[in-house]
Amino acid sequence: MQSTGDFIADTYALGSGLWTMAPVTRGALGQIWKLSANGSSWAVKELLFGCDERQVEREAALRNAAEKLGVSAPRLFPDRTGAHVAQLPSSLGGSFVKLYDWIDGTQADPSDPEILGWCGRTLAILHRAGEGANMQPSSWYERCPQPAEWETLHKEVRRAGMPWSEALGRFIATSAAELAAHVTPSAPGDAVTSHLDMQPQNVLVGSAGPVLLDWDNARPISAERELARAVYMWSGGNDFRADSARQLVRAYLDAGGRAVIKGVDSFSMLFATALNFVYVQAECAVDPAVTDAQRAFGSDQVVASLQSLPELTAVSRLTQALDAEW
Repeated sequence: MQSTGDFIADTYALGSGLWTMAPVTRGALGQIWKLSANGSSWAVKELLFGCDERQVEREAALRNAAEKLGVSAPRLFPDRTGAHVAQLPSSLGGSFVKLYDWIDGTQADPSDPEILGWCGRTLAILHRAGEGANMQPSSWYERCPQPAEWETLHKEVRRAGMPWSEALGRFIATSAAELAAHVTPSAPGDAVTSHLDMQPQNVLVGSAGPVLLDWDNARPISAERELARAVYMWSGGNDFRADSARQLVRAYLDAGGRAVIKGVDSFSMLFATALNFVYVQAECAVDPAVTDAQRAFGSDQVVASLQSLPELTAVSRLTQALDAEW
């Protein structure tokens, strides 16, 4: 019987060999595998919740445009037909897969001034490469669950006896409502096609410098809001380092970035994605239609997220610390 590694190698014309697939890490949307044979390796991303093929093509287009402007990123390989995503046969699980360069490196250190400078410059390059977006941002970035939706979900969580149900209830009654007040549709005219998940865990530093990974979310977004989320993520979150935040912003502006963080509402994308992530992972944790492993992953993510959500007071202080940069 053909193995998954053999199928992928044949689909992407990688040649013959004794192909091995080793699990590397699991993310919210997929599992990363290391595909190896004949002394060479590739990264395979198995998409666990289906695939939007048009989105994959947007990912490829932005990645290629950014590379021409100097952004280093793993290649997203086309298969024999020219498509950037392939589907495994049902005998191998039926998942969609994408094939990338395998990158050796260490995770970026967000306290390193050189890395912060690279981050700011790279975000400015992405915003230039993605200018002229003519689509509205996805609701994932501009809308969050409403009180009635939280209430229904919380009832399902309690009914399932999840050990974190009370913590989720406290969150819904306090922080969720506070953050949701700052989640709004973005104004027209600020949209760019960009990466949307530029955080330290998506950057590896190899022998040739930083490499930006995980372009799956590439789509239109408010440049202002993506910059605000990146500043929060790279400067330390709620325990932010003001100097790090300023270094990133200065590098962004010096590289021609045009977005400006105007206040707490600039962090709407940060709040929306945080709230939506908790919601969908809690949904997954009690969904009888998914696998035990997927439910366990969702449960673990809820627990971790409830301990690290953005705090409105911290974001307000971060905004004040950046006022002088504009």
